[in-house]
Amino acid sequence: MSKLESGIVKVLRRPTEYARYINGTRLRRYQSGVCDAVCESILHNLGMSFVVMFPRQSGKNELQAQLESYLLALFSDCPAEMVKISPTLKPQAQTAMRRLERTLKKNLLLMRSWKKESGSQYSVNQARISFLSGAPESSIVGATASLLLEVDEAQDVQPAKFDKDVAPMTASTHATRVFWGTAWTSASLLGRELLAALEAEKRDGKRRVFRLSADDVSAEVPAYRETVKEAVARLGRSHPLVRTQYFSEEIDSLGGLFPPDRIARMQASGNPVSTFDPEGAYAFLLDVAGADEGVRSAEGSITLANPGRDATALTIAQVLPAVEGALPAYRPVLRRQWIGAATSTLLPQVRALALEWRAQAVVVDATGVGAGLASMLESALPGRVIPFTFTASSKSELGWNFTGLVDAGRWQEALYPANSPEEQAAHQREFFRQLAACQFEVQPGPGHLMRWNVPDGSRDPLSGDLLHDDWVLSAALVSVLDGRDWQFSHAPALIVQGVDPIKEMDRGF
Repeated sequence: MSKLESGIVKVLRRPTEYARYINGTRLRRYQSGVCDAVCESILHNLGMSFVVMFPRQSGKNELQAQLESYLLALFSDCPAEMVKISPTLKPQAQTAMRRLERTLKKNLLLMRSWKKESGSQYSVNQARISFLSGAPESSIVGATASLLLEVDEAQDVQPAKFDKDVAPMTASTHATRVFWGTAWTSASLLGRELLAALEAEKRDGKRRVFRLSADDVSAEVPAYRETVKEAVARLGRSHPLVRTQYFSEEIDSLGGLFPPDRIARMQASGNPVSTFDPEGAYAFLLDVAGADEGVRSAEGSITLANPGRDATALTIAQVLPAVEGALPAYRPVLRRQWIGAATSTLLPQVRALALEWRAQAVVVDATGVGAGLASMLESALPGRVIPFTFTASSKSELGWNFTGLVDAGRWQEALYPANSPEEQAAHQREFFRQLAACQFEVQPGPGHLMRWNVPDGSRDPLSGDLLHDDWVLSAALVSVLDGRDWQFSHAPALIVQGVDPIKEMDRGF
């Protein structure tokens, strides 16, 4: 055997050596551990199932390409089949294919021998890997994974799709399986397989779970620590995205959106303030309900046609200057409510309040009947109005952003005394009752859509009154304002006297 052949055999014994000397990539220690464990299961036909949870941008996709390249080379003389499932064909599966192609093109052994077949399949002699979509509508029945089955971003692949169409791919081969992804909810496919892998570890002591946090990555990549610090400073450590994307912490997928600990984070010390501060910056948050004109009696009183319906709810929030690197906090100072009010009634009152409070931004629910009011407010308050249209997607994003804002301590609600007779105190109590009744459910799939509301027919456990979510939706609109520039001083305008051209001409003659 020549020295070259001997060297090739040597590097083929370990995937980390192969990546370094053949692909020119030095794997990090936490990447090497995953690669070695998966390859051991494959080489010894153990048929193990692994769960790999890496923080975002920590090298998961690069590790996948190195592993796939190694196995194509190692099993090139065998009829070995690998299958990689992604949540979608475009862009996720295509992105994974491009990454493998880049790795193969610079591979010293395979750069001339690899081939791309049928659009989504790559081969080296007899070894093949197929890239398939795990979307619910995809037709992938019939593929076989004799060597390895990978599920990338497994938190976004629906468990039912996996069980019906993907799991059978290894039924006759007992192939090794790897579920790659980022933490999301325990109800996701990744969460389910995580529990199963942990139970298997307890039985035989063999490691199957590689669950890394930002701290683990930062120990090897100091620059990563700075990226995470910036995210924590901006969003807060408890923000759902920070918890899942950087620290591999799962979040609930069903239940109360505002449990007691989250509601407690919204409460600030100090006395409530409901008066205008000329040095402050203010935002209006308006959730619009449909008009209910009702029936006017002979005495002039109005009986609402739907007395249990939502109200149009306005929350006026003072914007608190942001600490360097973070986002601003918001302090609700005044709430107003209109029940059964028509647009003709709301428009002049909201406009007058906005001028009185010098509102720099007016976020308006522009859904349905709110569209007309939003349009008229834009004309009445040019440059200040931000229309927001509720859809399944936009409401989901609003919910995620608002809960993240709350968890970061950026909604600061000074409490009125428990028995205060003030109208503002009553509105605040209603707001907290609505929060406690608000439920959520995270939908499966790549969109991570969250449905959240106070369920129809919910009642206050003490008074028995119907509960809605108008105050909660009004408050949640505050998250639309993140990233906006604020002016925190309303100093008197400086008047510069203009030049009189006639006088200037007289001086010149």
